[in-house]
Amino acid sequence: MSIADLLQTPPDLRVLVSAGAGGIGAGMARAFHERGASVYVCDIDRVAVDRISTELPGLKASVADVADRAQVDRVVADAERALGGLDVLVNNAGVAGPTGGIEDVDPAEWERTIAVNLNAQYYFARRAVPLLKKSRNNPTLIAVSSVAGRLGYAFRTPYASTKWSIVGLVKSLAIELGPSGIRVNAILPGVVEGERMDRVIAARAKALGVTIEAMREDYLRKISLRRMVTIDDVAAMALFLCSPAARNVTGQAISVDGNVEYL
Repeated sequence: MSIADLLQTPPDLRVLVSAGAGGIGAGMARAFHERGASVYVCDIDRVAVDRISTELPGLKASVADVADRAQVDRVVADAERALGGLDVLVNNAGVAGPTGGIEDVDPAEWERTIAVNLNAQYYFARRAVPLLKKSRNNPTLIAVSSVAGRLGYAFRTPYASTKWSIVGLVKSLAIELGPSGIRVNAILPGVVEGERMDRVIAARAKALGVTIEAMREDYLRKISLRRMVTIDDVAAMALFLCSPAARNVTGQAISVDGNVEYL
């Protein structure tokens, strides 16, 4: 097999993407769909679910709150029926969480951030891993963390705490599942262009008492390449991690961020 062949993601993968109807999740779902994979997504946004279902013929989708264990159980069972098994789990769901000093963080917002960003990772893994163990098609678990999973992030402590936790989960699962042939990696997106990042910048600007424009420039100064990354950049990494070229890549936290130097 040539190097070029190794870099091609197999077209017959069965892929489940949480929060896969919008943002980074939708970008990854589209990328796998374009490669010929059978894709199932869930999302809390019914409008987004309807939109991506129309956009990508053959894609299966459902509405779910990933912080609810029973709903996750239902999603994984439905995905197994729809896809006939599972080769790839993309644990993507996450929320930005509150912005503010630790003494001002509402406990309810803290708990919701933990529930969506961390608990859901466990809920999906516990149900998907038995299916991945049955796969003979390069089974892979990808968890979406963040550059905030390798750097401290003042005024975003709930978010950063969950993203660091995801890296710990991935490194532990890579050891646990390696003997079963399952590879487990985390993707750490940096500052990703889009509406979500616009909202984060606006909230942080408000918390620090500066203009949105000044806050945006501050973010770019922290990136070695002085530019944001795109959803397609993140999706391309997901495809690579599911290709034969990555067959010995596991337990890694891989940044796709232009090298964010600090937050």
